[in-house]
Amino acid sequence: MKNLIKIVLGLFLTFGFLNAELLEQSGQKDGFDVKLSSTKALIVGTNEFVVELVKDSKVIDTAKVKVKFFMPEMPGMPYMESEENAVLVDGKYKMNINIPMSGTWQYQLKFKTDDGVVHTVKGSVNL
Repeated sequence: MKNLIKIVLGLFLTFGFLNAELLEQSGQKDGFDVKLSSTKALIVGTNEFVVELVKDSKVIDTAKVKVKFFMPEMPGMPYMESEENAVLVDGKYKMNINIPMSGTWQYQLKFKTDDGVVHTVKGSVNL
């Protein structure tokens, strides 16, 4: 009986890890190609995100980038958010965001270009 429980538990864990996917969302905003991705499958806790900005086939490495993940207030649950400024590493903007619980999280990715214009990309992820 104990062996059967171990086998079933092992199968659940295996399928759980196999179904975990990396986040990869991309789109366009004001002529910029914007790509938001994660380095690993999303988990409850700290996640590393990478933002890539390209315009006219050129990597943009002079922007200031920040992202805010948030979950609106719901009955019995307060508003939650995690916001972080990105650091430029090898032409990509990297940041760590804490996602404290599973569910649908909305995000606002903002980047300010050299001309002083702030561009905002909105989306959501499920955890």
